[in-house]
Amino acid sequence: MLDAPLRSEGTAPAVPRAAATELAVVVPVPRGLGARCTGVLLSPWTRLSLLVALLAAAAGCVLLFEPQRLLAGGWPPQLGGVTAAVVFAVAYGLCTVAFVPRPLLNLAAGALFGSQLGLGAALAGTVIGAGVAFGLGRLLGQDALRPLLRGRLLTAADGQLSRHGFRSMMAARLFPGVPFWAANYCAAVSRMGWTPFLVATALGSIPNTAAYVVAGARASAPTSPAFLIAMAAIAVPALVGTVVAWRKRHQLRGR
Repeated sequence: MLDAPLRSEGTAPAVPRAAATELAVVVPVPRGLGARCTGVLLSPWTRLSLLVALLAAAAGCVLLFEPQRLLAGGWPPQLGGVTAAVVFAVAYGLCTVAFVPRPLLNLAAGALFGSQLGLGAALAGTVIGAGVAFGLGRLLGQDALRPLLRGRLLTAADGQLSRHGFRSMMAARLFPGVPFWAANYCAAVSRMGWTPFLVATALGSIPNTAAYVVAGARASAPTSPAFLIAMAAIAVPALVGTVVAWRKRHQLRGR
């Protein structure tokens, strides 16, 4: 009893250090300006606005600098062979993201590299461009645009792309009436996976791309059988796509 510490009346008992730490943790901390700014910058509509700004800037650069003319003229002149084809494929992909028409680029690939190497460069550029557009749309646009998919037609189209992504994208690539960029961003807004999107893009783009590349490679001999066959083959994907769209029309109408 003599060793016990004396405590005067009215003095609060000592609080253990661990309990004081726990009490300090639960004190609410006001949200800082940096956190609020980060939330605004990462919001779906801010990201969608960034996507629109990027695409507008890319389209403006195409109108101003006309990179398709540089590609058709043999750019870059210091490279040749497979290296030039790889550079061409990367530039091809970026140009498609910026809305440069693929038929012009396919013709340029055939004129620059011939039928075989040109087809490889054009298909690689097609997949690169589709992948970049799909990634941009998925990262910057999907969260803002998915809540707007109302109405029977939009809901049916979204369900078709989400559940049957591979065959839907195959039909879109085979049918020349569907713009390349539109198919990319519609697929990005849906729940389609990366693998079916890229595989369907590569396979579905072969017929139309090959026809234009061969036509570009044989443009100097417009009466040759290869050139005439290539021109005739351009109509085949359109026919296949029309048949597929006709058979699937009831699904898009929500039946």
